[in-house]
Parts: sequence; C-alpha cells; structure tokens
Amino acid sequence: MGVFELFSKRQKRARGEMPDVYVYDELPQTLRVQIVHIITDAFGEDIGYGGNGSAASAYEFVDQTLCREFGVFELIKHSRSKQDSVFNFFLQQESTESALDVVELCFRVIQNVIARNTTYRHNTTRKMESEEAIDELNERFKEHGVGYQFESGEIIRLDSQFLHAEAVKPALAVLRNDTFKGANEEFLKAHEHYRHSRYKETLVDALKAFESTMMTICKLRGWTTQPTDTAKTLINVCMTNGLFPTYFDNQFTSIRTLLESGLPTVRNKLGGHGQGAEPVAVPEYLARYALNLTATTILLMVEAHQATK
Repeated sequence: MGVFELFSKRQKRARGEMPDVYVYDELPQTLRVQIVHIITDAFGEDIGYGGNGSAASAYEFVDQTLCREFGVFELIKHSRSKQDSVFNFFLQQESTESALDVVELCFRVIQNVIARNTTYRHNTTRKMESEEAIDELNERFKEHGVGYQFESGEIIRLDSQFLHAEAVKPALAVLRNDTFKGANEEFLKAHEHYRHSRYKETLVDALKAFESTMMTICKLRGWTTQPTDTAKTLINVCMTNGLFPTYFDNQFTSIRTLLESGLPTVRNKLGGHGQGAEPVAVPEYLARYALNLTATTILLMVEAHQATK
C-alpha cells in the first residue's frame, strides 16, 4: 500500500515537528501498529486451507523460533492463533531489542521465503510484495526518527542517513555477491555488535570484514597471500599489484596512509589486543567511525577491483 502524505503529516513537517535526530531505545506504538499492518499485508492470508496453509505455517515458524530463542513455551498465553501470539507479543514487548527481534525475523521470512516461494504466493492472497514491504518498513523507521533499517536480511543501526545512503548501503550491496560472503557476514556482525553496544567487538569484526575483502580480491586476481596476512600486508599486496589506476600515483601515499593508519590502527590499539591492567573502554563515536570507515574503504577496494578487471 505504501506511505501516504496525509494532511497532518505535512502540517507537522511544516511546523518542524518531524524528528531529525534518531532514537534507538524506543519503538512508538504507532510505528508498531504500522509494522503489523506491513507484515500482515506481506504474509497474506491463506486460500481455503482452514488455518493450516502457507501463511499460517509462516506465523507458526516465527512464533516457535522466538519461543525457542527467548526460552519460553508461549509468547502470549491463550492466543487464538500463532499470528495473534506474534503480534500481541510485539505490541506489548517493553524491550526495544526484543521487539526488533520480531521485526527482523518476520522480514527475513518476507525476504527469504515469501519472495522466493511460488507455492506460497499461489496459496495466499497478499496485498504487498516483499520489496514493497521492506521499503515501507525502512520508510516508517525514518518517518518516526527511529535509527534502524532492514538491510541484507538484518536490522542494522544507522546514525547518519547520508552516510548510510552513500557508504554503508552501497558497501552492503557489493558484498552481497557470494564471492564476498565471508566479508559480508563479518560486516553485518560488526553492525550487530554496534546495535548491542558491544563496541570492542564492533572494531574486531569491522577489521575482519576489511581484511576478508582484500583477501578475496587478491584470490580472485591470483595475487600471492598467506592466511595469516595482516591488513598492512594485504594493503601492500593490493597497492603493489596496481589495484588502483596509474593516475592515482600522486595520491598513492595519502590513500595508503588512510588505509594503513585508519581502521587497522583504531582496531589494533583498542580492540584487537590485550587491554593490560585496566579495561579499555571503546567509546560509541569511535565504533561508529570504524564502521563508516570500513564501509567507505570496502567500497573503494571493490569498485577499484571491478573497474580494473
């Protein structure tokens, strides 16, 4: 169905009442209800199966997966159906992270099952295609100033819409190729750590994603590397073998300095080694910088690889 520009919404925007700073610890009830509408439209209703068709099975999968992961027998006692159980749990859940677990799991089903299963689509009446549902979810997050998006099968946290659009999202797009599967998993893991405020782990997995991207490029091009090569060594291999065009020669030093002293140094000093006598606290802003630097650097490396095949 999509997002409509209602009169009240336009008036709020004109008065400057629309949120321009992201929040992360609250999912407004209005947003939750809108998300329920989206999931309902995307899951659809079964055609003549008496409650035992494809849509009912999808809701049952979500319900049982959440019960197992949360360590409970029922999400909501005495629910009329698994659909009611999932939605009532989501609407009543006080923990924002647990509520987002429901959203992420439902949209994984929408993206990975419903979108690819012709039998499901044949046996249900749906009001919304999978991509439309994901687009509306992300638009609703933005509309309410909630700093999350559903990308590459996961809910990820974003701090700047510009950086997300110009760096993180394109990086996820290039890593979605099966060739970069390992790097993609590590980059998404870094975002998961960041969303849960595990900032040391964010740095560690960000660098792993960066190193895996370079290792993959080297393998594709037949450049000799070792499994134990560090980021500095891999950078040197890429530079020595002319990954970047020759007209980058004048900028060679600055690019190399950026790659060598940026992400690897941040991680090595704060995330990757022993912390000594006193625990080292990695601040949120530094973890955010590492994620954004990872995104832009991965994008640079992959696009340079694609442009010089």
